[in-house]
Order: sequence, then C-alpha cells, then structure tokens
Amino acid sequence: MDKALELFTATPRKHNCAQSVAGGLDRDDLLPELAACGGGHAPGNLCGALHAAMLIAGADNAEAVREKFVSGLGSDKCAELKKVFAVPCAKCVETAARLACEYTKRP
Repeated sequence: MDKALELFTATPRKHNCAQSVAGGLDRDDLLPELAACGGGHAPGNLCGALHAAMLIAGADNAEAVREKFVSGLGSDKCAELKKVFAVPCAKCVETAARLACEYTKRP
C-alpha cells in the first residue's frame, strides 16, 4: 500500500492513479492497460485507482471493493470524488491499494 502512494507522489510522476495502485501491488502486467485510466478516464468514469483495485481483486471481489470504497470516500466516480467530496487523489490511491490487498488472495 505504501508503495502505491510512493509511486503516485513521486517526482517526476511516472504513474497515474490506476497505475500506481497496480505498481504498488506488484502488478506491473497491468500498467499498459491502465495507462489511459487516470484523470477520470477509467471505464464508466470510475476513479482510476478504484478501477485498478477492482481489476486486481478479481471479478468475484470487485463489487465488494467498490462498495467499501464508496462507503469510505463517498463515490466511485472521479469527478464526484474531486468536486463534491473533495477527496484528494492520493487518498483514493491509498484506499484503493488497501482494499485491493484486502480482497486479493495471495498464494
């Protein structure tokens, strides 16, 4: 989880929010797919960090991850998180990485 936040806040920035979550959880295989998912461009206008967490958690856990994210931060949509709830992107990355860890089964 800390690695995700470090990647997101690194200067110069090399990862968007979605890529930071994936990279922070050692899912570098997802980085190309998530390259266009930052800044409100994830499918369905989802928060990119949440989108990455849902991918990492897998189909069986994606909805639970989304529900916990919404209950903690107020929305699953990037624009609403920023404009209505004033949630910083770094908080979204941190929350999404924690939830992805919580819902991902490790061997």
